Amino acid sequence: MNTDVTEPPVIAARHEGAHEVVCVITLNRPHVSNAMNAEGSCLVDKHVREAEADPEVGAIILTGAGERAFCAGMDLKEAAARGAGHGLVPGAGFCGVTERVIAKPVIGAVNGAAVAGGLEISLACDMLVAGSGVVFSLPEVKRGMVAFTGGVQRLSTQLSRQIAMEIICMGSLIPAERMYELGVVNRVVPQHDVLPAALALADDLLANSWKAIAFGKELFNHAMNEREGIAAYAEKRDADFKKEQA
Repeated sequence: MNTDVTEPPVIAARHEGAHEVVCVITLNRPHVSNAMNAEGSCLVDKHVREAEADPEVGAIILTGAGERAFCAGMDLKEAAARGAGHGLVPGAGFCGVTERVIAKPVIGAVNGAAVAGGLEISLACDMLVAGSGVVFSLPEVKRGMVAFTGGVQRLSTQLSRQIAMEIICMGSLIPAERMYELGVVNRVVPQHDVLPAALALADDLLANSWKAIAFGKELFNHAMNEREGIAAYAEKRDADFKKEQA
């Protein structure tokens, strides 16, 4: 495992497939389970925005370096020293993905544990490929905290109340196979095949009309927006339209 802390905390690379160019963004801090500090969070945001603006890029893949972790959330040492909010990108959330709508398809290649903010990043992806035996969790409750960058809201729309509350309030480790059964993960593959499988998924996806894909994603987001508006009216509260970013 690479432990060279002088390397950039995030790396972006272009992969050319049969039908597309895919931007692969790798969280590159394996020595701390790919926990993202403020610099890394801003770099992910930068690379995502560049990929969105590049007409040759059809999709974005988010993954982690090494085999231990996809992402362990925000860097808690930095958060303790500077405050938890330093890991958030204003208006875009953790790593610039958890509190904004990304127009192009985003595939999570979950190569290792996705916990805390790592699970929140996963839930912000449009599709997920996970390694066999990989675990997902929101362990914040065990430390007297709660996930606050979109994970709770997304779980409330993607799962039944009972299952979502178990994940939110128990902080247990949920294996990839169970997340597949729950419909959160699209593919479970051997751990060493995660990135190749995600690239293959992107290639199959982008063999279709890119305009139709973009329109379909936009319609889905609007549908989520409408559901939140109706729920807010029924519950006599202000609508939280960040829920549309599922």
